[in-house]
Amino acid sequence: MTPGHQALTSTETPDALGARMLTEVVRLHGALRAAPLPLDLPGVSALRQAREQVIEQLEDYVIPRLTEIEAPLLVVVGGSTGAGKSTLVNTLVGHKVTTPGLLRPTTRSPVLVHHPDEGHWFGPERLLPELTRVAEPTHDQASIQLVPSPQVPRGLAILDAPDVDSVDEGNRQLAAQLLSAADLWLFVTSAARYSDQVPWEHLRTAVERNTAVALVLSRTPADDVTTVSVHLARMMAARGLKDSPLFAVPQGEVSEDGLLPTSYAAEIRDWLDVLAADSAGRRSVVSQTVAGAVRTVTRKAFPIADAAQLQVEAVAGLLASADEVHDEAQRSLLAAAGDGSLLRGDLLARWQEFVGSGELLRSTEAKVGFVRERLVNAIKGKPQQAERVGVAIEMALEAAVVDHAERAAAQAAAAWSTEEYGARLLASTTDDLTRAGRALRTRTEKEVRGWLEELAEFVRHEAADVRHTARFLALGVRGLSTALAAVALAGPAADATGTAVRPGESLLETVLGRAAADRLVDQARGNLERRLTGLLGGERARYLAPAEQWQLRPDAPDQLRQAARRVDDLRFAAAKKGTGGHL
Repeated sequence: MTPGHQALTSTETPDALGARMLTEVVRLHGALRAAPLPLDLPGVSALRQAREQVIEQLEDYVIPRLTEIEAPLLVVVGGSTGAGKSTLVNTLVGHKVTTPGLLRPTTRSPVLVHHPDEGHWFGPERLLPELTRVAEPTHDQASIQLVPSPQVPRGLAILDAPDVDSVDEGNRQLAAQLLSAADLWLFVTSAARYSDQVPWEHLRTAVERNTAVALVLSRTPADDVTTVSVHLARMMAARGLKDSPLFAVPQGEVSEDGLLPTSYAAEIRDWLDVLAADSAGRRSVVSQTVAGAVRTVTRKAFPIADAAQLQVEAVAGLLASADEVHDEAQRSLLAAAGDGSLLRGDLLARWQEFVGSGELLRSTEAKVGFVRERLVNAIKGKPQQAERVGVAIEMALEAAVVDHAERAAAQAAAAWSTEEYGARLLASTTDDLTRAGRALRTRTEKEVRGWLEELAEFVRHEAADVRHTARFLALGVRGLSTALAAVALAGPAADATGTAVRPGESLLETVLGRAAADRLVDQARGNLERRLTGLLGGERARYLAPAEQWQLRPDAPDQLRQAARRVDDLRFAAAKKGTGGHL
């Protein structure tokens, strides 16, 4: 018993059981819709087709039939080209409702004949919702002509379908769709076509679905009817149709109105009349076909769920490869921003210009009193140098971020391109995922400036008690925040950079004190790490967009399996309880 499935109770009524089945079938339909198969993985083509067929079966037949279990029995007349389907329908109804002819294909748009009092059962919300309802003959394959006729008994409707082996592919597809929507197949063949492969492929499908079927051997010379009927009956028995009725309609003259003599189809007409008058018999036919369709749907749902799981795993693998290279890029970038690697070249030159050269560095080895005085004097009047250091920090960080993002993008795109579906994802987006994002430089500039402004606020807050001292006035917020940024970038630096950054450490300790200076440096490093992580996180997120367009929900395969199990459990329990006729 699946989770959340409520077992049948001995007091549950047939109507309640039918309502539960409808609810679970609708959920199964939703689960199938939520499990697309967009990636071209091995073997997926057949499963895509199976998924579409199952969804159509639910939409065209199972859900409408379970919704309106008392609707008239729908008899779909299908079969081979030239077998005389339209002529048979006209003869059964007693007047011309569909057009037979020599040119093929004749039936392009289906024609549904029903009793005038029962037209309300065949609206688009109840049967074949994709087909437009029309009242006049048409060749539009997207339409279905509804023909009210008092000659059709209540409780029954007859639908003339296109040829299953039509030369027109659209006709073949429509014929298959209509047969899937039938309660009962009246499958028509002829002496010339009864052994053809295509009709038997459809009949095999009917056997697999346990669809109610009756065969009609039409357009057969009277002298050959017995011989051909015996052979056809043997073929039916060998293919699982031994219990299906077999009728023979001899070849005869067709009137100008497209009818055979009434007696030619009298046996079929009598059989249909009896079925129409027998509500229990109709219910039995519907039950057989619905139960078979439900069983087929649930059986096919599991391999579709497995295929959906492979799709989810494939996309997850692509995203994991993108995550891996961006994780490495993030580690490398954060290391560079905290080990002194950026204090090179122009930034190092600007920093040394700001804090002074050898004389100031040597002064750090002197007594504390002399250190403070000389540091203050060295920084006085150098706001321009502080500004230049800030610009150099911005440029160094921007270059580092873009460089790491470019390399990560190239590596991620290369990993995706090793799979055909990965290459499709890359090609499906207007964002060039082989390069860093177009807005990355602007975002980086904004983040770095935000960081420097943040450091200035740290300094203002921490230096509140010393803001009127000579040392603070000499250095200013800009000078101290610049020194704070340089020290944060240096980290546990190597000797060369460490020597260069010591004056900055001394400046912070001189003005703010050792404890406050250490605290601010830790905050500066933490906030820079957060901002840099966010920048690369934005680059990483670019790879989610093309994957998300396929709407592959990780939980969809399990949801589909569970929905199929619930329906199958309910079908099996209903059959065991003996209420299958109410489904």
